[in-house]
Amino acid sequence: MLHFVIDLALRAGALLRAGLSSERRIEAKGRANLVTDIDQASEALIVGALKQRFPDHTVIAEEGSGHEGQSDYVWLIDPLDGTMNYLHGNPTFSVSLAVLYQGRLQIGVVYDPCRDELFAAERGKGAYCNGRLLRVSQVDALYDALLTTGFPYDRFTQPDNNLREHNHMLLKAQEIRRPGSAALDLCYVAAGRTDAHWELGLSPWDVAAGALLIEEAGGLITDWQGQPWHPDEERMVASNGKIHAELIRELATARAAG
Repeated sequence: MLHFVIDLALRAGALLRAGLSSERRIEAKGRANLVTDIDQASEALIVGALKQRFPDHTVIAEEGSGHEGQSDYVWLIDPLDGTMNYLHGNPTFSVSLAVLYQGRLQIGVVYDPCRDELFAAERGKGAYCNGRLLRVSQVDALYDALLTTGFPYDRFTQPDNNLREHNHMLLKAQEIRRPGSAALDLCYVAAGRTDAHWELGLSPWDVAAGALLIEEAGGLITDWQGQPWHPDEERMVASNGKIHAELIRELATARAAG
C-alpha cells in the first residue's frame, strides 16, 4: 500500500507542477481560504484512483469529493496544501496523503513537487525523504530553536487566532518562520530542519501524514495542553521532543497573559 500511496502523491504533484504557471479558476471559501480548479483536479485524480483500487475504504478529502466505506481503512487527503502560495507562484506547497487503520495512523506521504522531495513513513518502519532516513533535531532549549507556525483562516474575526502566541514565542525562540504549508512544516520537523511547529484551526488532512513522519523520526506530538494528539484535534504542538515541555509552557503563558 505504501508504494501505491507514493505513486499517487507523485502523480498529483506532477499535475500541480505542470499547472503552476497557468491561469487558475478561483473560488473563495473565506478571505484567506481559497480553492482552485487545480485543487479539484488533484483531488479528482487521487479520489478516482482510490475508488478503483480500494472501493470499500473511507476517503475524507479537503474539497469534499470523498466517500464513506465499509472497511476499517480511512484516507485523509489534502490535494494541495498551500493553495495561497501556489496561486502566487511561491514554490512552497505539497500533496499530503495519510492512511488510518482502525483509527490509528499507518501511512503518511507528503510530496513537495517543486523541490522533488518525497517524505514517507509507515508505522514502525521509520520516516524517509527520498530514501534517506530522517531524525528530529537535538536542540534542547527553546532559546536555540527554529520554530514554524500558521494562522487560522478566520483570524480576521476570531480573537483566538495565534497572534498573541506568535508574538510571545518570537521573543522566546531563536526564530520563527511561517512557510504556509502545514504538511511541509511537519516534514521539516521530522527532518531536523526545524525544531518544532505549533498551530490551531487545523483539519485532519492538513497534518495527519506529517504527524506520522514526526513520530517515526523520533519526535513528539500533542495538543496544546500536552495531551495525546489525534487527527480530529485542531490544535497541535509537534517537536523534536526535547523542547516540547518548554514550548507547551510558553504557549500557556502567552494565553494567560492575553
